[in-house]
Order: sequence, then structure tokens, then C-alpha cells
Amino acid sequence: MHEQTLDPRILGEAADWLVRLGERPASAADLQAIEQSIEQWRGRSAQHAEAWRRAESLLGGLHQLPPGMGRQSLQRLGERGPSRRQMLNRLGLLLAVAPAAWLAARQLPWAEWSADQRTATGERKRVQLPDGSLLTLNTGSAVDIRFTPQERRLRLLEGEILVATHADPAPEPRPFLVESRQGLLRTAGARFAVRDLGEACRVAVLEGSVAVEPFASAAHRQVEAGQQLLFSASALQAVQPADANASSWENGMLLAQDMRLDALLAELGRYRSGVLRCAPQLAGLRVSGAIPLGNDDAGLRLLADMLPLKVSRLTRYWVTLEPA
Repeated sequence: MHEQTLDPRILGEAADWLVRLGERPASAADLQAIEQSIEQWRGRSAQHAEAWRRAESLLGGLHQLPPGMGRQSLQRLGERGPSRRQMLNRLGLLLAVAPAAWLAARQLPWAEWSADQRTATGERKRVQLPDGSLLTLNTGSAVDIRFTPQERRLRLLEGEILVATHADPAPEPRPFLVESRQGLLRTAGARFAVRDLGEACRVAVLEGSVAVEPFASAAHRQVEAGQQLLFSASALQAVQPADANASSWENGMLLAQDMRLDALLAELGRYRSGVLRCAPQLAGLRVSGAIPLGNDDAGLRLLADMLPLKVSRLTRYWVTLEPA
């Protein structure tokens, strides 16, 4: 199949539009002006339209990268200073790659990073473990399962999981362990949620109790039912009451309680490909209610009914909430 070769100048312009979109315009009017300019620009010719189609594919593809890389790439689109031109050049090169070659190259390094269980963006999955325990993976998560005669171990590679342990059928009961990048969780029996937050990890216990042991600290702490704990590899924070959202995602809901709109969109964005954001003047709006999760627009429609805002779509990968 012959792929279209695009004018490098047009590819450079497409890269520049991506960067300008990532710079967080000062007002909704500024954002609307940029979006209208992009619409006019991509309507100039078939080459302009194809360049922007590749830009959309790039936005969607960033969410298939290994943990954190997609978010970092999107954040860097908005950086100013000497690195901005370098980012423009790199984006132009990515957009210049023929679509089939881009899709193949996108998968080369990380397709081989296998996990026993993983979920894509917006997907949730329930798995029964060899001992009868239940493991539920949230969006964009990956877990290795290692059961031996000595222990039952899950290794959280990225994302968020909910575990409901079952009595061990082995003659000699084995400890149930969850290993994150920050430390080790140990329980004899519990229902608990674990989320990798990058430098830190959060465990919320719904039933039973879980011992937390950071890798780089001699300290450890017991977390009881109804409690949660944030910890890093070297430190434990104070135990807090468990957040209802630590497990509500299992039922496809986000429970907002006087939550800032920008924080809520950051959570909803975990379940969607591309960019989801709001105009700066809307960021501080407070939201309370049960918001549906998923890669559709049910949650956004509910927000538009609850708040004085409207949903603006530049593309299916770039959605902005603006004042109504």
C-alpha cells in the first residue's frame, strides 16, 4: 500500500499546532481562537487534513506508551524555552512517518514488555487467581502473578488493582503479598485496593488488614479496614480514612465529594485516549455526585447538565470543557 508523502513544511505546522494546544491558553476565548484556526488550517488542502489526522493518531498513541511516558510527552508539548524548538522538530519527524510504519514503530519496544494480566485505557478486568482469590484491574494496569509453594505474590507493574483474597487451599497456608515499586503489602486475608501513583503508592483496606513495608525503610505499618495509607519507598504517611473512590471504580463510578473540576477531569482522563481538560476559569468549580467512568461521553454529558459549561471537541482525542 502506497503511503502519502507530506510536505515537511505542513508537517512542521501540524507539530506547532500540537504545541500551541498544549500551552494551556490563558482563557476560553484564546483556546477557542486556536481551535478555530486549526479547523481553518486543516481545511486548506488534502495534505493539511492528512497531517492533522496523523497528529490525532499521535495523541491517541501517546496513551499506549509505558507508564508515565504519554503524560510526560503531552506535558512537554507545552514547554517554553530552548527545548520547545527541539520538541517541534521531534514531533515533525513523528508525523512524517508513514502511518503503517508509525503504528509498527510505536509498538516495538513496549509490546515485548509482557505482563500476566493487563488492561488498556478505559478497560477493567476481573481475574480469578489459582487459589480462588479475585483480582480486578483498573484502566491502564499491569500485574504479574507469581504463586509458589512458599507464597502467593502479585507484582503491580502499573496502574491500580482491587484484591479480594481467598483462604489458601494449600496444606500450609501461604502469605498473600502484593509488591509495588515502593514496597511490599502483606496480608493473611483482606479485600484491599492498591494504586501506583509514581513516586508513591496508595493502599486502601476495605475488609481485614494489610501490613505495609516500604523497601527502603525499616518502618512498617498495619492498615485496618476502613483506612488507607500513602507511602513511598522510604516513608510512610499517616493513616487516613479510606477514600470511597479507592473501590468505586470497580462498579464503573467516580464518587465526587466537593471535588475540583480539574481534579475530576484528571481522574476521568485515565479512562480516555487523548486530552481532556477545562478552560482555566472553570478549574475551581466544585463537583459532587456519582460520575460514570469509561471511554464514552456519559460522564461529560452529566457534568454539562450539572454545571454552567459545554463540551467542545476539536477532535475525538482533544476535548475541552468551556463556559456555557
